[in-house]
Amino acid sequence: MMNEYFLSCDWGTSSFRLRLVAAGSLKVIAEERSGAGIAGTYQQWQQASLPREDFFAAIINRQIDVLAERTSIPLKDVPVVLSGMASSSIGMVELPYKELPFSLSGADLAVHRSGRFIIISGVCSGQDVMRGEETKIAGCAAWLPDTEKEQLLLLPGTHAKHVRVSHHQATGFQSFMTGEFFDLLSTHSVLAASIDRSSELNDAARANFAEGLQAGRTGNLLHNAFMVRTNQLLKNISPAQNHFYLSGLLIGTELKEVPPHMPVYLVTGPLHAPLYTLACEVLNIPVAAVIDADEALIRGQQAVISNWA
Repeated sequence: MMNEYFLSCDWGTSSFRLRLVAAGSLKVIAEERSGAGIAGTYQQWQQASLPREDFFAAIINRQIDVLAERTSIPLKDVPVVLSGMASSSIGMVELPYKELPFSLSGADLAVHRSGRFIIISGVCSGQDVMRGEETKIAGCAAWLPDTEKEQLLLLPGTHAKHVRVSHHQATGFQSFMTGEFFDLLSTHSVLAASIDRSSELNDAARANFAEGLQAGRTGNLLHNAFMVRTNQLLKNISPAQNHFYLSGLLIGTELKEVPPHMPVYLVTGPLHAPLYTLACEVLNIPVAAVIDADEALIRGQQAVISNWA
């Protein structure tokens, strides 16, 4: 029998997020967030005497107790489904990657069950890997037509993914270090002093973003990245505008891999949605739909739970 609720856990390298979800409506009733990411938790476990799974389970159970107290809902027997780094070499339990292809029904994802904990593993191709995105991809089934015509999902982030789907199966993907490169260049390189990361996307910044997009789409990344510095020194372009030039440069470099005239589905949140939507508009990439990444994650986790039930 399907539970009335399930607990959705998205456990990343540096963050932890737990949501109580109504199984029927997929409404998020309450959530807890913390900076207790997988990396820090793994380091703590190495100093502890508990078995690895038990130590990680105790971390989750403490957060579940907080949610139970806040909502006055008994959560002792509610299933917990975990995505992200929980299945990695530094996670709750290390699981092998599921090899492509995989169904968007979630039925053939690699899953480990321990008590009420359902841990979803990542996916690999012959040359690429993902952990966490596979659950969001499974959750996109409701938005995608079941057709042999190929569709492309774009999942922005630290390591952005471009995922090819046909007949409701993920058949291939590429990873791009777009977010990580931006972080490294804007905080640890000679460009850092020329960038204001707190800036907002105003009309002037949009022009610089579009300039960066075109440079990334057609030019040499290593040369054009240095233009962030010379923009400030020679053209008096502000660090706020430079922030969006660099963003455009990296996103444009990533999006040049999108096949011409192929509609894309953006699977993203409020941080990346405005930039990637604008980028697709400037670069004439048709957007078939913008899918909320959190909703996709929860739908994907529900699909996995349904298959287990």
